Parts: sequence; C-alpha cells; structure tokens
Amino acid sequence: MTTRTVLPGRRRGHVVAPPSKSYTHRALVAAFLSGREFDVRTPLDSEDTRATVAALRRLGSTVAITPRGWSVRPARRRESPRSVEIDCGESGTTLRFVTVLAALGELPVRFSGRGRLAQRPMLPLLSALTGLGAEVRVSGRGGLFTIRGPIHGGRIRLDASASSQFASALLLALPTLSEDSRITLEGTVVSAPYIDATLAVLRSVGIEVGRRGREIRIPGGQPITGRGMDVPGDASSAAYFWVAGAIAEGPVTVRGVPRDWPQADLAILALLRRSGADVRERGTAVSVRRGRPRPFTVDLTDAPDLYPLAGVLAATLPGTSRLCGAPQVVHKESDRRSETASLARALGAQVRVDPDGLEIDGTPKLRALDLRRLTDHRLVMSAAIGAAGAATPSHIGRAEAVRKSFPGFWDSWAELGPEVAVV
Repeated sequence: MTTRTVLPGRRRGHVVAPPSKSYTHRALVAAFLSGREFDVRTPLDSEDTRATVAALRRLGSTVAITPRGWSVRPARRRESPRSVEIDCGESGTTLRFVTVLAALGELPVRFSGRGRLAQRPMLPLLSALTGLGAEVRVSGRGGLFTIRGPIHGGRIRLDASASSQFASALLLALPTLSEDSRITLEGTVVSAPYIDATLAVLRSVGIEVGRRGREIRIPGGQPITGRGMDVPGDASSAAYFWVAGAIAEGPVTVRGVPRDWPQADLAILALLRRSGADVRERGTAVSVRRGRPRPFTVDLTDAPDLYPLAGVLAATLPGTSRLCGAPQVVHKESDRRSETASLARALGAQVRVDPDGLEIDGTPKLRALDLRRLTDHRLVMSAAIGAAGAATPSHIGRAEAVRKSFPGFWDSWAELGPEVAVV
C-alpha cells in the first residue's frame, strides 16, 4: 500500500483532462459489435478499461495497442472452446456491458470479479436477458454467474432504479440483432445522463434509436458504421481539480472537456456556482477560483460519482449543505454515502445522515487527514482535494486506488501546487 502525504496550500495552474472512462468502455463495446477493425482513439488506459479489453479478448477479439489507442479486430475462425471465463476485476461497467455481449453467443460464459463486485446489482439485467432467451445460473467457488445465449430481440420492462448501465448495455447490443426491440424503463431512473451518453455513441456509429420518455424503440438489423471513435475528455476527472480551485484559492483551469458529448459530472460546474465559486468557461477550458463560499443543496441522482467530492466541498463551506438522492451510491466500490460522511467528519465538519442523504455543517478550519486505509478510488481523490484546505499535511492511502479510473491523478495534482510526497 502506498500512502501520499498531501501538503496544504494554494492550488493554481492548468491541467488537461484525461480521456473519459465511460466513453472508453462504450467505444470498446461498439468496436466489438462492429464485426470489423475499429479504432478506439485516445482511450483512457485504466484498470477498469483494461478489464473490458481483457474481456473482449476472452470473447475472441484481438485488441492491439497502436500509437493512437486500441485497435479492435473480430475473432479469426478457429476451434471454439467449450466455455469462456471472464474476470471483470472490480469494474461494474465491464460486468454489465460484457454480460450482454456474452449473451449474444452460444457459448456459456462464466463471470467472476473482486472487491464488492459480487454485491453490485445485476438482477434487473439478468432478468431482462432471460426474457430474451438467455440461460443464467449462479456460479459457485468465487464466480458470479454463468450466462449462455443467443438472445433475440423483444420487449423488455427494465427496472432502472439501481443502475443506468442495465439500459446502456442493452442499448449498445440490441440494434445489431435481427429483430426489433423495445425497452420500457421502470422505477426512478438513476444516472440518466449516462443513458444519453450511450445514445450519443450510437448516433456517432450510425445506429438510430427512438426514445420518448420511458419508452425506447430499437430497430433491429442495424450495422455499426465507421471505423473508429475519438474518446472525449472526462468531466468526472476534471471535477476534482475544479473543486480544488474553489477550496484552495485557485484559479485552476482544466482543458479538453467538450460540451458536445453528454457527461453527467459537468453538473459540478453548476454546483460550484451555487456554492459561491468563480467559474469561467471558454471553449473546452474551464477555470475555477475561490469566490464567496455559501452552502448548497444538491440532488445527485443523475451524477452519483460526484457524491464524495460534493461532500468534501460541503465540508469547507460555512452553514449547512445537503446532499440528496443518489440511492445507488451505497452499491458502488464502497458505500459512498457512509464513506462520504466519514470523510467530511474527518475534515472537521458536523454530519447528519438520514435515509435520503447527508446534512453537512462545514467549517473554515479543516483538519488534516490521516486516512491510510481508503480503498475506493473516488474517496481517495476527494480526500486529496480536501487535504489542500487543511492547516497541516495529510496522509492518504491507498493512493494506488486511482488507477481504477484516473491513473494520472497524482501527477496532475502535483502540477497545481505543493509537492505530494510518497511514503
């Protein structure tokens, strides 16, 4: 385990946003479904996206590293194995997306994973696939389940209250089937902008899908066109540095996050404005500096990955802020509601937990952190941002957790201010 010592002090400067993890996953799935060579250009190379690359290889594709990214080619004709085993690591996106890809074929595919992956919701997706013709059985000895297709198109009633990835996984694959399909979303639709991101990827590769409210109509028999996709810069990663600009004086500028691709975590900019920060946008560059801090109320149902970061921001503001909604955060790599409460308390804030969220009474005098056993990548990065506002150095581990979604986090963080020491 690596511990980082984060020195307090002003953060200012410029960084470039890394590629989007969400769009990298979607581009890889589109590449697999295209049935021909397809280039995923400027991808995010992280533990989660590498899990998807490894899964595509297990399903028979060739994935080669090129100067611009990853080139995915369909499998060559060869003797088929009797079954396939796929280890998704800790990547929930890999598990959901590749489960549907596996259900397109006739071979049984056994899934396994690590950490809290076995606790991540899957039943709505597996039920939908069973209704389309798949066979599913629960695995033993460390496995999650085994699925076998092939599935066909049809009508699906899908509970979307635990994850938007169920809908996204189906949306990516169903247009390539010969039959038409229709998805009806039920329950409170969480993380809705991620469904918009999936629809944007489909449009970019020539797939037409009709959506009206909760009804999504998917014509079958649609080939994926084009031979590649450029992955856009990531708002989720940029959000950490924008909040750093608000907490640690700034200005901090992040470049390379376009507005023509839907990204849920662009919501951080509106939240920063409500919290009194000075936010200035110019093209794909956004600068944030400290303004006149004030508390806020925010519903994070559509942007759950911001939960720990919003909690850290609230801990630095005078008055009472409230984080609402986002019931799905308790099913992430950690229970992010309780972990965010613990992080805000460690910074010196008063926190009240209720069934719908957190009330956080912030403090202008942040305490230094000594959190050496963090395991959730988003908690680790959020803690580093909060530590910049403390009076004395903080110690944060497990620092290598950032490899899951933002491997270059510590290097980019070091560009903005006082050194980050490695212990």
